[in-house]
Order: sequence, then C-alpha cells, then structure tokens
Amino acid sequence: MSSAPPGPPTGAPAPPGPALIAEVRAALAAAGDPERAVGQQRYMKSSMPFRGLTSPALKATLRPILSHAAYDLGHRATWEATVRALWDGAVFREERYAAMAVAGHRRYAAFRDVNTLPLHRYLAQTGAWWDFVDDIASHHVAPVLLADRAGATPVVREWATDDDLWVRRVAILSQLPAKAETDTRLLAHALDANLPGSAFGSEFFIRKAIGWALREFAKTDPQWVRDYVADRELSTLSRREALKHLG
Repeated sequence: MSSAPPGPPTGAPAPPGPALIAEVRAALAAAGDPERAVGQQRYMKSSMPFRGLTSPALKATLRPILSHAAYDLGHRATWEATVRALWDGAVFREERYAAMAVAGHRRYAAFRDVNTLPLHRYLAQTGAWWDFVDDIASHHVAPVLLADRAGATPVVREWATDDDLWVRRVAILSQLPAKAETDTRLLAHALDANLPGSAFGSEFFIRKAIGWALREFAKTDPQWVRDYVADRELSTLSRREALKHLG
C-alpha cells in the first residue's frame, strides 16, 4: 500500500467513515503476518484472531490513513459512529486497535471531553480484556479527567462501583499518568471500592490494577502510598505491587 492512500473515487464520494474503515481493513490485511498472528492470539488468550502486525507496524500502517484529508471524519457524530462501527465490526484484533487509534487521533482532540466517556465505557465493557482496557484508561479517560475534573470525576467515581469488572479497572487506572495532579480522594475511592471483600475484590485483574495504581503513584508521593497500604487490608498481590520500589 502506498504511503498516501487514495481518496474516494470520483463521482459519488463514499462517506468518510465507511471509506476509512474499508481502507483500514484492507491495509491491515495487506500488512499482516499469519505466522506471527498465531503467536499473538495465543499470547493474548484471544478468541478474536490477529492479523499479525507488531505495534510499530500497526502504527506505521495506520498513520497515513488516519491523517489523510480524504478520511477526515469532520463531525463528532461521524467520528464516534466510525469508532463504534470499526470496533463492533472487527473480525481481527488489530481492527479494534485501529478503532482506538481513531478515537485518540490528534485530529479529533476537540471531541475528547466528558461527552465521550460513555463511548470509552462501552469500549472497555465490550473489549473486556487488559490490552484494550489499559489503553482506554491511560490514554483516553485519563486526559479527559485531567482536563475536566468537575465533569469527569463523578463519572469515574461511579465506574469504581460499576457492575462490570473492566469498567472498574478503568476507574482504578484512570490516574496513572496524573503524577502530581492525582486526585488522592478519587484514587482512594476507586481503590477502597475494590479491596478484598468487594464485588470484584478477589479478581486478579482488579488486584493487579490496585497494585499498579499504587506503585505508579508511589513515584510521586511514596508516603501517601505507604500510609494507604498500612491503613487497608490489601490482597498480597496488591500490597506487593504497591511497595515494589519503596524498599
């Protein structure tokens, strides 16, 4: 595939959403490696097959498509509909990675506000695995939370007690990049809601997320983390991860 994908054919132009989806799928198919795909699917324990692209190859394949003028989605409704269509219609896992790339592309930065949080919740719940969910938390929800504390904090607080395990994991991990801007009241709420004895407190992906969130914040405020761990009954996994670099 050329570095500059062709625009829609002359005559009756294809709408940018369907045209982008078709180009993405064709490009991923052309760049795939079936042998690598088998190992990727096994490693990820995925029922959905892979095309076999490495992460750098995936980014290089998507870059010219997502930045091409012919595929500018223009309006928020078109952008969100395209993300959902690419995600829901995915046959290969890379197609869902591509949907997340569309969701996070700099061209659509103006759309990434509290009104997109229901979309991210939907992606986390239907993706239901750590590769999707961790990216959603760190690269999609976290920036919204940092940009609009007043609007996003109540949503994330609700997610911390959601009926879905993966939505809870997003809440726990939603401040990973925040560093000194971490809202410790929100962090404590998300952690407390998921400690042993809670609805999902025994789940590995919740216990691991708690440890990860604490370990990351310990780089900014080690004493807060020490105090939190001392005051709570954490799982062995969460405690070990939280204190991993604190000695």
